[in-house]
Amino acid sequence: MQNQKIILSEKAMARTLERLVSEVMERRGDNENLAIIGIQRRGADLAQRLKDLLDDRLGRKIPLGKLDINLYRDDWTNLSRQPSINCTEIPFDIESSSIILVDDVLFSGRTVRAALEAVLDFGRPRRVELLVLVDRGHRELPIRADYIGKEVRTGGDQHVNVLVKERDGEDKVVLTLPETK
Repeated sequence: MQNQKIILSEKAMARTLERLVSEVMERRGDNENLAIIGIQRRGADLAQRLKDLLDDRLGRKIPLGKLDINLYRDDWTNLSRQPSINCTEIPFDIESSSIILVDDVLFSGRTVRAALEAVLDFGRPRRVELLVLVDRGHRELPIRADYIGKEVRTGGDQHVNVLVKERDGEDKVVLTLPETK
């Protein structure tokens, strides 16, 4: 049995998303070209929530996209392992947009690198900023988030799981610790 520690409860997660929206509004709220793109899967779910909160606070509709980065990943070298392909939907013009790229957990930075590559295949945005719910450290690439919900320093043998109601039936963030013997 693995040991788990709750990092964010449902209420804490909701408060964190509210704070992140406030930070985005403070920096970019007056930008008419603001758009949000969520990295599939849970990043896309969080992006939808952030969009809804921003729409309500700003009194206008913020464009929303979903991005599948699986074909851009650099770790699909083993033929026995096939990527699970999700959809990419970017129903707005990326050119000149100020994009908030949303993911659930920032770890090595490889997912974000793949996402940036994928976004650039759609055009050249004016700016791309990264928003993550959890930053757990251990970067392998020089990537940092502009908006961070919670920083959690983890060991290499630990794992951070973000659960969202849309997929998991509940909202919380859990740190899975290695089994003790």
